Parts: sequence; structure tokens; C-alpha cells
Amino acid sequence: MSASTPKKIGENQYQIDADSNFGMKVPVRIYADEPLLQKMLSDRTIMQARNVASIPGIVGQSIVLPDGHEGYGFPVGGVAAMDAEEGMISPGGVGYDINCGVRLLRTNLTEQVVRSKLKELVNDLFSSIPSGVGSKGAVRLSPSELDEVLVRGVSWAIDHGYGSTNDSDVCEENGQIPNADPNKVSDKARKRGAPQLGSLGSGNHFLEVQKVTEIHDEEAANRMGIKEGTITILIHCGSRGFGHQVCSDYLRVAEQAMAKYNINLPDRELACVPNTSEEGESYRKAMFAALNFAWSNRQMITHWTRKSFERVFNQTESDLDMKLVYDVAHNIAKIEKHKVDGKERKVVVHRKGATRAFPANRDEIPFKYRDLGQPVLVPGSMGTASWILLGQPNSMDLSFGSTAHGAGRTMSRTKARRIYNENDVKKSLNDKGIFIKALTRDGIVEETPQAYKDVDAVVNVSHNLGIATKVAKLVPIGVIKG
Repeated sequence: MSASTPKKIGENQYQIDADSNFGMKVPVRIYADEPLLQKMLSDRTIMQARNVASIPGIVGQSIVLPDGHEGYGFPVGGVAAMDAEEGMISPGGVGYDINCGVRLLRTNLTEQVVRSKLKELVNDLFSSIPSGVGSKGAVRLSPSELDEVLVRGVSWAIDHGYGSTNDSDVCEENGQIPNADPNKVSDKARKRGAPQLGSLGSGNHFLEVQKVTEIHDEEAANRMGIKEGTITILIHCGSRGFGHQVCSDYLRVAEQAMAKYNINLPDRELACVPNTSEEGESYRKAMFAALNFAWSNRQMITHWTRKSFERVFNQTESDLDMKLVYDVAHNIAKIEKHKVDGKERKVVVHRKGATRAFPANRDEIPFKYRDLGQPVLVPGSMGTASWILLGQPNSMDLSFGSTAHGAGRTMSRTKARRIYNENDVKKSLNDKGIFIKALTRDGIVEETPQAYKDVDAVVNVSHNLGIATKVAKLVPIGVIKG
């Protein structure tokens, strides 16, 4: 067995020991079942995780979650914690879609009621929520208004009539992370972002109308207002061109600064700077601005979703009980306190395609759920299912309080376009009772369920390890895509 072959160290746990020949400072820990591990070994996922283990100041281990696949520099489905004083911050460790994330709305509508108006509902949602590459949002922002969005996030949206304070109560960071600084954002990012606020975007971003098909944890489901047979809405999108540009800008900054700080890495895509350096501080403040942009973006889409339901079902949002269950980011870097080798340390936790999964009684969890644990939202592909999980204590020991963020791709978009066609994908979804509306043919084909891992397998690994456990399974009946 070569030094780079993962060895099994427990059920659903594999490890590659730290190897100084590769510059590794910590081991790589992989959480997967055997088929998921084989998929990771078929691309550069594990190699990338090994490269991450060589970043100065990394602590604990370089982690690959069960949805892990190859990304830019860091694997997607990866977690890395860097010492807050001695360690690095890396734009690639957050990724291009800063604060890509998911939010879940519940309703008291039954599947039967929604099925009778499903096409009308999906068409109404599609026409009222802008989507697609470069799509323009429905608001026009002056430069000073954009600054306000970047600093205030969800509270800006609420103050402008897009929802209520009940919404911000159940967002990670209340949808407004402090210390965002619009001055650290380039004019190019501002120009790309300003017109896009309140739009879904393209790629794997979507809005799904789903039915609750299984409840695994009655108490948690009750607390979240989730009942079997009712309809939920899952919104998956991020910071659009704004976050993409912030990442591009600061990758360039980091690449240029590495020589100054004498940082040598096995892959330039890992470009990073000391967390406490001027460049590190600037990236963080710009990234936080993108986090707030994304939270505000999802808030506006939530508002228009509620309005669509009001129109189609001729009832008010409160009649429909359309409350936000939770909103969580899965591309983010934040300073948190974690135990490392028995000692509590301040670390910069990079979650790239990874969801925070804190257990009960952490101050970071909204008051409503604090004694229960943090809700975790894991979207699957548009033809399978999504899951609500609950953060558990093992996440603190195993994965810096993190779990998977989705199913994880197994097939490139190019390959999907080569193998599948729009009519076949639509027909297979239709056969499952799923109505889809998309802006482009490619939008449907690239996201065919066959391009993704089995989300149930991914969730089972998390559940079995006690990182985040099953609460409820949600199956799509209507999908809109960019």
C-alpha cells in the first residue's frame, strides 16, 4: 500500500498519514463508504486534500467529507482549520461562489393541494424569480445602497420589505456577519454584483418545491415545523458574479504576496496569505461583504417565493405558515474556537462545499434551536432527495463541526452534455412526478441526477458517524433552474 493510499481506521473513516516528503503537516481524514471513496480516488480529490495538508499553520487534519470531489485547489466537500495567529487564509478554501448556501421554507400545504396547481406554481415562480447566467435581479441599487447590502445583509432586505425579523433569527450569523468592508471590494466586483441581487443564477443553483416523505427524528422535526406529507421549498444559490469576482481578485493578491511571506505550496491554486496579514484581513472583509450579499440575495428570493404561493393559492403567507426553517452557508471561512489536541484554539475554519453542523448549546446556533442542535440542510440532485439533518457532538471531534453540503458531482458538466439530452432528462423526471422549468437546455442536462452521487449514501455516512443525524427526507415535485 503506497503512502498516498487511504487506510481504513474505523467504520466510514479512512486516513492518509502525514508525510513530510509531500510537505504534509497533518494527516488527511476521509469520511466515506467504500463506493464513495472509490469515486474520490478516481479524480484528484485525495491528492488535493493532501496538498491542503501542506498549508502552513493547518491544524488537526485535512478533511474530506462523503460528498468530496475535485475542486479548484481545495477539494469540494473539504474542511481545513488554520491556526488564527500562525496560519493562513485561502480564497480557494472558500471557493468562487462565496456563501453558496441553502435555505428551507416550510408550508402547511399538502402534496395533494400543490399537485393540483403544480404547473401554475412552477411557472409563476419561474417568471417572478430571475435566473440564469448573468441574470439581472429585480432591484436597481445605487453604489451607496450596494454598500448597505454588503454591510447589513438580510437586515437590509427585511428593512426594504423583503420578509420579517423572524427570518434573520434563523439564519447563520443572523444573515449579517460583522466586519464586512465594502472598501475592500473592487469596482469590477461591484459592477458584476449590483445588478444581480435577487437572482438565482445558473449551474447547480435551483429552487425546489418538495414534499416531506420521511421523518426520522420526531422531536427535531416538530421543533422545525416539519410534518410528513407537507410541502417545503429549498432555495440553493450564492453571491453570484459578486462573490466570483471577489475570489478572483484575492486569488491574484494571494499569488503575488506568497513570495513576500516565503510561502511554498505544491499547487498555486492553494494560494494563501497569513490570516493576520494586511492581505488576509482585506480578503476576509471582502469575503464577509460577499457573505452578506448572498444572505440578502436568498432573502429576496424567499420574499418572491412567498408572493408566488400567495397568488397561486389565494392565501396569505401567514395562512400558509411559510416560515423560514433555517439558512446555512456552505462556502465560507470563519474564526471559531475548537479543541485541537485537547487544547482550545482559535482557528480559521475553511468550509468549501461543507456545512456547519454544531451540536446543541453552542452560542452560534439560533436561540430557537440552541438546546436542540443546529439544523443542517443537504440538497441532493433535482431527481432524488434532499435531507434535513441535526448537528451532533461528534462533529466537534471529527470534522471541526462540519458535515457534507450535498450529493457531490461524479460527472463533469461537459460529460453530462455529451451523454444526456434534454428530452430524456425531462421525461425521467416527469416519470417520477417532477415538473421542471429551466432557462436553458444545458441547465437541465448538466444537472441530470446521473451526474451526482447518491445523496442518501452521503447522508448515511454522516448519520452513522454521528456528525449530523437524519431528521427528515424531502423529495422534489417541482424544480426551477437557471
